[in-house]
Amino acid sequence: MILSTKGRYGLKAMFALALNEGKGPLALKYIAKQQNVSEQYLEQIMSPLKRAKLVKSVRGSQGGYLLAKQSGEITVGDVIRVLEGPLVPSECVVDEDSCENAEICVTKEVWEKMKKSIDSVMDGITLEDMVKDHHKKMQIEIKIKR
Repeated sequence: MILSTKGRYGLKAMFALALNEGKGPLALKYIAKQQNVSEQYLEQIMSPLKRAKLVKSVRGSQGGYLLAKQSGEITVGDVIRVLEGPLVPSECVVDEDSCENAEICVTKEVWEKMKKSIDSVMDGITLEDMVKDHHKKMQIEIKIKR
């Protein structure tokens, strides 16, 4: 199970917005350059995030994107599910009809436990947590360079 570039770049873009929280809109051009991805592709990623009310856009010369909620209210899971859909190791976890043996299948229990673990991790990390972790790493890096 590997996330697509849509999910990876989307989370990175949301992290960039969280880092900029409270400082006004962040230009898509800046985020695209920072991530080395085309602005058009990033626009395609931001569109579903906007529909899901995770980001909002501001028009104009000083426009761009900003978080629609506080960074502590947006989880990694919120972002990934909007861009990727549910992360499941097997289709049978989300679609009972995809397997004739769903009632007696032992491996389905394994897939369900894996999904619960994945969801627990994704829903347990907010954008604010990511920003805090980033600041900790930056402080460690500064100490190492001294």
